[in-house]
Amino acid sequence: MTNEKDAEEGGIPLMPKTDPSWIPSFFKKRLCTSFVEDSFSNGGRCQCGATRDDHPSRALGDNFSTAMVSQWVSAQHSSEQPTDAYGELEFAGSGKRHSFYLRLSSSTDPARVFQLMREHWRLAQPNLVVSVIGGEGRSEVKSWVRDVLRQGLVKAAQSTGAWIITGGLRQGIGRCVGEAVKDHATAISSITLNKVVTIGITSWGLVENRQQLVNPEGSFPAKYLVKNAARDSCYLDNNYKAFLLVDDGTVGRKGGEVGFRARLEDFISRQRPGSASIDIPFLDISLKNSMPWLVLGGSGGLANLVSDIMENVPSPSMPALGGEKEDASPVMELRERLTVRVKKCFPSEPDLDKLVDRVLSIYQNKDLISIYNAEQEGADDFDIVMLKVLVQASKQRVSELTNSYADELRLAVTWNRVDIAKSELFNGKIDWKNNKPQFVRLFIDNGLNILSYLTYGRLEQLYNSISDNCLVKTLLLHLLDERMDDSDKQEYSISLYEVSQLLEALLGEVCHPFYKSVLNVEGASTKRKAMKRVCQVLQGTCTYREVVCKHPWLCLFIWAVLQNRSEMAIFCWEMCGESVLTALGGCKLLLELSKLEIETEAKLSMKELALKFEQMAHDVFSTCYQTKASHSYKLLIRKSNIWIDATCLKMAMAADARIFFSHDGVQSLLSQIWWGDIRRGTPLWKLLLTMVCPPLCFFNFVEFRKPDHAEEEKSMGPPCSATDFYSGETVFSFAEIKQLHENDQDDSNHVRRPDKVRTSKGHTLLYRWKQFWYAPVTSFIGNVLMYFLFLCLYAYVLLVDFKLPPPDGPAVSEYVLYFWVFTIVCEEIREAFFVGSKSFSQRLMLYAQDVWNKFDVLAISLFIAGLCCRMFNWSFSMGRGLLCMDYMVFTLRLIHIFAIHRQLGPKIIILGKMIKDAFFFLFFLAVWLSAYGVANQALLYQYDPSPDRAFRRVLYRPYLHIFGQIPVEEIDTGKYWDRDCTDNLTLINQGKEPCRDTSHNWLVVILLVIFLLVTNILLVNLLIATFSYTFSKVQERSDTYWKFQRYNLIVEYHSRPTLAPPFIILSHINLLIKRNVRKVPSTKIQRFALKLTGREANKLVKWEALQKENFLALENKKHRGTDTERLKRMMAKVDGVIKQVAEIRDVDRRLRGLESEMEFCTSSLQWIMETLSQSSTVKSSKAHPSRKDSHLVRLQLISTVYSYIQLVFIINYII
Repeated sequence: MTNEKDAEEGGIPLMPKTDPSWIPSFFKKRLCTSFVEDSFSNGGRCQCGATRDDHPSRALGDNFSTAMVSQWVSAQHSSEQPTDAYGELEFAGSGKRHSFYLRLSSSTDPARVFQLMREHWRLAQPNLVVSVIGGEGRSEVKSWVRDVLRQGLVKAAQSTGAWIITGGLRQGIGRCVGEAVKDHATAISSITLNKVVTIGITSWGLVENRQQLVNPEGSFPAKYLVKNAARDSCYLDNNYKAFLLVDDGTVGRKGGEVGFRARLEDFISRQRPGSASIDIPFLDISLKNSMPWLVLGGSGGLANLVSDIMENVPSPSMPALGGEKEDASPVMELRERLTVRVKKCFPSEPDLDKLVDRVLSIYQNKDLISIYNAEQEGADDFDIVMLKVLVQASKQRVSELTNSYADELRLAVTWNRVDIAKSELFNGKIDWKNNKPQFVRLFIDNGLNILSYLTYGRLEQLYNSISDNCLVKTLLLHLLDERMDDSDKQEYSISLYEVSQLLEALLGEVCHPFYKSVLNVEGASTKRKAMKRVCQVLQGTCTYREVVCKHPWLCLFIWAVLQNRSEMAIFCWEMCGESVLTALGGCKLLLELSKLEIETEAKLSMKELALKFEQMAHDVFSTCYQTKASHSYKLLIRKSNIWIDATCLKMAMAADARIFFSHDGVQSLLSQIWWGDIRRGTPLWKLLLTMVCPPLCFFNFVEFRKPDHAEEEKSMGPPCSATDFYSGETVFSFAEIKQLHENDQDDSNHVRRPDKVRTSKGHTLLYRWKQFWYAPVTSFIGNVLMYFLFLCLYAYVLLVDFKLPPPDGPAVSEYVLYFWVFTIVCEEIREAFFVGSKSFSQRLMLYAQDVWNKFDVLAISLFIAGLCCRMFNWSFSMGRGLLCMDYMVFTLRLIHIFAIHRQLGPKIIILGKMIKDAFFFLFFLAVWLSAYGVANQALLYQYDPSPDRAFRRVLYRPYLHIFGQIPVEEIDTGKYWDRDCTDNLTLINQGKEPCRDTSHNWLVVILLVIFLLVTNILLVNLLIATFSYTFSKVQERSDTYWKFQRYNLIVEYHSRPTLAPPFIILSHINLLIKRNVRKVPSTKIQRFALKLTGREANKLVKWEALQKENFLALENKKHRGTDTERLKRMMAKVDGVIKQVAEIRDVDRRLRGLESEMEFCTSSLQWIMETLSQSSTVKSSKAHPSRKDSHLVRLQLISTVYSYIQLVFIINYII
């Protein structure tokens, strides 16, 4: 007890962690020091079990004193010496898996042993310890007990992270546990296997071949050979993780480890796992130290006796008054009953009184005993029964002053067993006022209000509790270090500022930064100012930490997504609002994190979860679109309140959500935006003719779309008022945008007057003109036409009208070309620096992310360089060459323009991917070209100093060989070559053609054959195969790729001015006046970002939540309809039938007993009546009735009725 107390107070001496030679100084063995003769061995053996020859001489010296001793006691007749058996154990023929072992004295402090197992053997901290007792020796273990251990015990240990303690030998129950662990290990992954830790505690003197383990310096490992002996033997079992070989000085004697095992189990049960506030629960499967027992009824031996007395021996009735004599009579009566049953179970027991006293003590602690009946429960339910026993036992131990159910809840959470929590804790009898998703769901269902629970302070604690191995924790700590460099007077803990910075880096320009308004740094112009303000806030009282989170479920969703916790993230998504945007936001975060993740497995899991969120967003939006299209359109362009002004379209574009963009609802909205007020499906020739002859738009030559107000009113549901009439429309057309802007200025309640709408849509010339030219499709067609004219003008200047430098040129057409390019430059400057609300650097980075913008910059740069060079005589030719190259770049720009076409768009995507594949082909080709070219040139010509000829013959000529242009006369010296050459080095240095070297011509021909074989057959076919794979892969999803790419083009032409270059300069002047002089905001942005407030926003959020619930209900229905779920339900029904049948059998057994008792009572009463009715002098001829009288007819009838009821019950239950 002193050692244990010191251990609890931290008095355990520290053990070295590297050199194992310290173990003998801490752990001892025991050797017999006094030979106490065994009366049954004729003086040849000591009572310790060892022979006389095995004892040291000092143990045999004092014959007189040993003769006076009649009983050998370990503590008196043995001494401790440094242990000589420890280290690692390798079982011969059992693979490379090693086990730990240690020979230790029976009086060893258990605190030291536990420290050794945890710190040096690296055994996982147990959340539960199960001690299996019984079934020892060579007795046969019943088959159903093996099934219970295999399907129940090991399963419970795996799910809870338990230690299983047995004897660890290849006999009895220890062997069964080892085989169960082995079978379980083959069916699960190695990661889960680490949770099941089996520990064998047995007596050292009982182990066979124990001398193989002896090594004073330790064995790493010790080779342990298990002979092919009987199935049940005293060899160590190779399925155990660790062995504690307790040495009490005996040899071949059982029970030497019992005392130490009891003290170790008691010590472990009083430890607390990690930072938990609850002791490690302990369970005995066999009552010592007030530990709960779980007895396997029917398994034989003492278990049958305990099961019998628990079920059939009633508690003695205690009298209300009386002295000791009165109190003693019920106890004596109970003892007599127990004695009868003990004699029945153990008829040959020599020390019967001692066994009866022990059974009596067991019966007096029957509250800690639970009986497991395999016939009623089934092997699969053993783990549930075992864990329920622990929870119920824990309920009885807690104090009334504490929360009587907190420890049980911690047990269930630690074990991750939500089924135990549901049945034992959340059963409606407990009023509940913590990180697994099933438990969070359980808490919410039982009254936890997350809206008032989650504060910003608790949210910071959640981020600080993230595992150090997680990528997000590394990123947050890096941001924290940056903040700590500016101020050292702060607490080193993650704050919301680091979380805000991380989310801003991951989400980019999709939405405004999170949590900055909470920290009061929203208005900071630079990052350094924001950090200084944050440091001031954190050094203060930090009152924001007491504030409740505005959107708690979104905060928890982001927290779970950043850790890649799929189950928790999906649950928070189900509870969060704006489900479509939230799912797309999770997809965006996961994709960005996957780019930063190094580990392949974590990267793949992030991508899988991102794809799952994208599919969920697609499915929920599909449900919305099928219910009401107009509301789903609003859903896509609505500015979010919880995601800080983000929209679904913008988030989907940032998350590369191609599946989401391929949805018909998204494409329908994009088509409406693309056509504007013009009716969809208008022939292209009408649009072209109207652009050539603009007055045609004033007539009905081009049809315009009319908003269907009646359908909108009907779709909104309630009777229409002025407000309802407005809120039912989706803003797409120019007229609706204009009206929305007017209402925002005139009416704070957004009241829209139908009379005004009808008046504003009068057939005025100006209105028709704007309807036609505001449509993005009109802007696109105009830009295409003008771009073709630009290319024609450019080609005309280069081919026909490209004059000499000033003063002879340039020509008028060239000046027109310069002005045209100048308008294009103005448009690029507007897109790069004046579009959007971000800072200058952010807009520039966003502009540079587009590949086609880089093309534009390249084209403009080449044009400016060519223009500057062509103005001077010395660089005129260079300038003309640059302008010719620039024409190619401008022409390739047409590829992006035609990406909108349904047939050409996917082909353009395929072309882009094939170009990437071609770069790899060119790499291999360049290797072969350089190798063959250099070798060919060196073999043909011994000396050729001309760089021009060397370059052509090394690279250019081999490249032409691929296409069949092979100069045979030059390569093959056997052919005549009609060309002047010389071998004079002087002439060769002056530039004369050298003659060929004929000495290695045969090798040149061989190299040519090999080169053509590799390039024309291998590399070219490799390129064709690569192109075919790319084409087939993209063609399968070409429609999805095209729909995704189409969005970018629509956004581009939607944001462009109406007129095309060179007339776009007029639009630029108009925009400059409206934005900077008149301060008129843009209204076209409403088509991609719609700000909803008040009643309209609430109705849309509620409608989306309703559609999400419908989607989840449908998914749950589909999940329940799968074959796997049906099979599970059928198995549950069959298990229920089996339990009911077992209960019916038990009832039948009791009914039969009751029937027998009633029959006996009836016969006895009848005999008494007959006896009393006769004369006292006449002896009754009828014998007294006996309990053994059989009533076969009645019992047979009962059995028949029972069988019939059982059959009917099974049929009805399954049906």
